[in-house]
Amino acid sequence: MSDPDLSSPLIQHQPEVVISIHDDGEEEEDYNPSAGQQNQNQQPRVPRGFQHDHLNPPFGFLSDAEPPVLCPPTTVDPFRNDTPGVSGLYEAIKIVICLPIALLRLVIFGASLAVGYVATKLALAGWKDKHNPMPCWRCRIMWVTRICTRCILFSFGYHWIRRKGKPARRDIAPIVVSNHVSFIEPIFFFYELSPTIVASESHDSLPFVGTIIRAMQVIYVNRFSQESRKNAVHEIKRKASSDRFPRLLLFPEGTTTNGKVLISFQLGAFIPGYPIQPVVVRYPHVHFDQSWGNISLLMLMFRMFTQFHNFMEVEYLPVIYPSDTQKQNAVRLSQKTSHAIATSLNVVQTSHSYGDLMLLNRATELKLENPSNYMVEMAKVASLFHISSLEAVRYLDTFSSMNPDSSGRVTLHDFLRVLRLKPCTLSKGIFGFIDVEKAGSITFRQFLFASAHVSAQPLFQQTCELAFSHCDTDGDGFISIQEVDSVLDLFVIFAFEFLLMTYYFSSLSLAQLGDVLKHTMPNSNKEEIQGMYLLLDEDKDQRISKDDFLSCLRRNPLLIPVFAPILSPT
Repeated sequence: MSDPDLSSPLIQHQPEVVISIHDDGEEEEDYNPSAGQQNQNQQPRVPRGFQHDHLNPPFGFLSDAEPPVLCPPTTVDPFRNDTPGVSGLYEAIKIVICLPIALLRLVIFGASLAVGYVATKLALAGWKDKHNPMPCWRCRIMWVTRICTRCILFSFGYHWIRRKGKPARRDIAPIVVSNHVSFIEPIFFFYELSPTIVASESHDSLPFVGTIIRAMQVIYVNRFSQESRKNAVHEIKRKASSDRFPRLLLFPEGTTTNGKVLISFQLGAFIPGYPIQPVVVRYPHVHFDQSWGNISLLMLMFRMFTQFHNFMEVEYLPVIYPSDTQKQNAVRLSQKTSHAIATSLNVVQTSHSYGDLMLLNRATELKLENPSNYMVEMAKVASLFHISSLEAVRYLDTFSSMNPDSSGRVTLHDFLRVLRLKPCTLSKGIFGFIDVEKAGSITFRQFLFASAHVSAQPLFQQTCELAFSHCDTDGDGFISIQEVDSVLDLFVIFAFEFLLMTYYFSSLSLAQLGDVLKHTMPNSNKEEIQGMYLLLDEDKDQRISKDDFLSCLRRNPLLIPVFAPILSPT
């Protein structure tokens, strides 16, 4: 290469990145491939991370679209408490010294909880019209409960709480959002702001807590019900628009984290499009992590009782006034708010969500090694494939039956065993479609992405129904084990499915092709047929209905090439 002179660029023929700055402060990055003077005849590059063989795609009959790029998994565990147990001589000595103090604190906690509970019951007595704001005289009684909550914070070791900034007036910012680290924040905000909160329906049944949050005119939501979420957004909008109601408090992360990252935000607080005041809560510590992660509530309370003092900092950030664009786009408003909170905390935001906590807890229940390996950043997965957290947990149940090793990886043998497949070209092609790293083993993240990508294809449901019709040879609405036998006899035919997708057979029928291949490929044995039959028989009633068949393929979409009907051209 010749020596560069002062007039020649240091970097030549590089793609150009254009940053567009919008009026509302949002940044949008555009990639300009033509800026590097690329060859127009060059073949499009296959995205790294989720490549598959285009010459023999096992799922090519569903779509020609490539799966999304599978980014490297993050190693961050946003739910891990760094001090789940007592470790070190200092902590042990401190607990022994603080035991008498802990007993006194326990008495203060119990007395404050009892008095607050009684005051709340008095405030709620006879109040039927809960659609409208609580009357003023009842709110005055609730001041007793608010004072009791400050005593509860004192009993937990929060003798003083450092504040920075001030809460905005309710008429300026009707909605307050905060990061969520522990059960302490709701107690603090109830004392500080007495807001209306949005909480899970399950909280209503909690002793003492359910009664108090009802007095806060709580908005209940079932995170797994679309109708419930829709009603919650309507209530948020209704109460935020009226000064007669208290301001609203939401924790958009939807669950507690360890405070080291900010996970994805739910959109309920941002859909109404009102000004929002972000609040940042920190718990500075050296020996005791106060976050409510992989630690039981009783252990967390015990550790709080046995500390000399627990530090807590609350910072009220400037109010965020949504632009006209952001009022119509809740995602942009949530991004602006989360950026403000993450910047103040000096942390990054990940795509984890409550769904990852569900996967983490399920992996723990299944006694899988290193449960954090099974988090997949569910907010990103849900956005790409429109898959629910419950569906992801079901995929984890299937994956766990494949006996993953300590690193969370599954081999071809265990993959085929669970899906009742025999080693052949097609089954290895399915596994290769998932094994993007060509490592000979797959992770749950890869398994979930591949399964979700296949089931999200527009033709997936139609193909499943056609597959059932193809298997139900006698048309009685059920598949017998003999019909499964016939399908598995043709299993090897589907291994060569790519031939049928590249050209039509004008003189060779499907039966003739099957006769040719049966001479070179062995048929499935009775055990394999029985195993596939049991897998398809979802309700275990000794017959496979259409619902059984479709349900099985929805749970195991990677099986669709085995049953995909091959229709002769007309």
